[in-house]
Order: sequence, then structure tokens, then C-alpha cells
Amino acid sequence: MPVSYLARRMGDVAQIYTQHAYMRPIGAASVFVGIDEEVGPQLFTQDPSGVALGYKAVAVGAKEQEAMNMFEKRLKGVDSLDTQATINLAISTLQSTLQMDVKPSDIEVGIVTVDNPKFRKLDEAAIDAALIAIAERD
Repeated sequence: MPVSYLARRMGDVAQIYTQHAYMRPIGAASVFVGIDEEVGPQLFTQDPSGVALGYKAVAVGAKEQEAMNMFEKRLKGVDSLDTQATINLAISTLQSTLQMDVKPSDIEVGIVTVDNPKFRKLDEAAIDAALIAIAERD
């Protein structure tokens, strides 16, 4: 099933419940990630009001707006990123938004690529290498 369809369908279901003031059982934002056979990698969010939108990069939760602003600035004029650049962007945005340095044991990074579509988590050594690359870049 295409990710865009799933996100929109979940948004439609959530929106139906917003018609009644006393009912809002779906009270959480959702992030949908997948690789469409025709379009390629896709990233969508759906919020409790029923809105489903596609993004290049997205953040949900505390300090969402600050992270989204940072993504917008950093991705302006960029068509695509390789896997390592994407990982570095995510980690550096997290560090900047939270305004703290993170250690490899503090975060988990999960990735899925077109070449390897199985979800996997990076080990602490890979996260540490990304943190070093970010620190050397700055």
C-alpha cells in the first residue's frame, strides 16, 4: 500500500471523529515512512485533526516548530541527500534544537534505504562517527 494513501486514509478516519466535540480517540500525530514502487522514498505525517502532509524531513513532538524551521533552512535548494548526509542532518538538527551535545548512547538512529529496505538501527560506533563528522564540520 502506498504510504501517501495510508497517511491520507488515517487522516480521513481521524477527521471523521473531529466532527463530534466529545470524540477524539485518535489524539496523536503519526509519521509514515515507506518506499513506494513508483515514486520512491516517501515521508508523511498525519495529525489528530485529520491533516496528512508529505515532507522531505519532519519532526513531531516537543520543539517541533524549531526543528521544522531548521530543516527548512538546511534543505533549501537541496534536491537529495545521501544516507550519511541525511543521518548527519537529523542528528545535528536534534542537537541544535535541544541545545545540548548528545552521546552515542543517548540516541537511537533507525534507517531504511532503497538499497536495503529493511529497517535497522545504527550501532553506537556509527552514531559516534556521525557525531565526530558533525563536530569537525562545525
